[in-house]
Amino acid sequence: MIHQYKLGGYNIVLDVCSGALHVVDEVAYDIISMFECASREQIISAIKEKYASREDITDGDIDECYEQVVSLKESGKLFCPDTFEPMAGHLKAKTSGVVKALCLHIAHTCNLNCSYCFASQGKYHGERAVMSFEVGKRALDFLIENSGTRRNLEVDFFGGEPLMNFEVVKQLVEYARSVEKQHGKNFRFTLTTNGILIDDDVIDFCNREMSNVVISLDGRKEIHDRYRVDYAGNGSWERIVPKFQKLVEARGGKNYYVRGTFTHANPDFLEDIKQMLDLGFTELSMEPVVSAPGDPEELTEDDLPIILEQYEKLAELMLERDREGKPFTFYHYMIDLTGGPCIYKRISGCGSGTEYMAVTPWGDLYPCHQFVGEEKFLLGNVYDGVTNTAVRDEFGSCNVYVREDCRDCWAKLYCSGGCAANAYHATGSVRGVYKYGCELFRKRMECAIMVAIARTLAAKKK
Repeated sequence: MIHQYKLGGYNIVLDVCSGALHVVDEVAYDIISMFECASREQIISAIKEKYASREDITDGDIDECYEQVVSLKESGKLFCPDTFEPMAGHLKAKTSGVVKALCLHIAHTCNLNCSYCFASQGKYHGERAVMSFEVGKRALDFLIENSGTRRNLEVDFFGGEPLMNFEVVKQLVEYARSVEKQHGKNFRFTLTTNGILIDDDVIDFCNREMSNVVISLDGRKEIHDRYRVDYAGNGSWERIVPKFQKLVEARGGKNYYVRGTFTHANPDFLEDIKQMLDLGFTELSMEPVVSAPGDPEELTEDDLPIILEQYEKLAELMLERDREGKPFTFYHYMIDLTGGPCIYKRISGCGSGTEYMAVTPWGDLYPCHQFVGEEKFLLGNVYDGVTNTAVRDEFGSCNVYVREDCRDCWAKLYCSGGCAANAYHATGSVRGVYKYGCELFRKRMECAIMVAIARTLAAKKK
């Protein structure tokens, strides 16, 4: 499978199954586009006719270019066959029963009242609650017991707002550190916060113990304060921005992400990214809202062309800032052209429900944080383990090849089938696809690849 597109002044050809990327001239681009649907004679004739007026392109150049395309195919760098499907289920089955990460819902409560919150303002369709140390301790023990030979384990402190139960966060980290060596494990902690309760104690603790901190900011003040309000309806922008700046400065500008959400109110989200940059933040993520049909924040079909254009302009801005010596990171544009995810990750997906689970304040297990409160997806609990094996097996059988809509998609080995939660909420099945999200993902990948190509070529010139 081949994907061809033009962006940033480059003619880009991606061989999907080999992962080979080619930046080519116009002649090669056209030859490749015709290669599998016409004979050599037909292609050569059509190309020579198209470029007849170009004095800089000779018949010999065209013949040579065609032979180069043939050579690339023979070497497995173009038109490479898909050989991954037979191993898709087998690879995932090999890790069955091995858990590597937990999302600890340390607090099912929040001090903000964001209307677009998928978690119902932190309550997850239930009652407000906070996790006790005893439940959290058992969750960490469950992770150790079910992690097999894996050494590196991940724990995300999530909510609601986790800082509303900060003392238990600290106790759980202390406990994990006290037992990790005897079990041959290494814990990596992250924390996601809206920033309201950040103080010097939080900053010092995060700098010692958190490998990453995700801070929620939607960009421009008027956009952020539209949805991210407290229970009195007051915006939170002015209260949190100075705290975020202090936190990031204390972390040396590393190991954090400013995560924003864009909605129907701001499909021009690049303006929000520019605001984040103006505030001094350089590790950025901007996520599309996923909301119920008819919600005022729902992204519409009319928003789609605006959003796609924003992604292209974002790529241009990143390269412009590179040239100015002021680079920044955008989470969805992080891509490694030389390696990237292993084939297991590419065909198996995120591991929700198998390698990764969410834990409620009372110890129930769900496939991920976006399924919490959906009782049909209750897996079990941290005391008895996974008892609903049918749900675990359903997620275990999910891979990019069981989703029919993914089979002919050029981006399938980059998204690995996409988000099961988004698919379920859009289609009623974890094997479905959230088609609006697919449109956005494909554009992000095109832009990410272009940025990576541009940076690679720029580095070679130095």
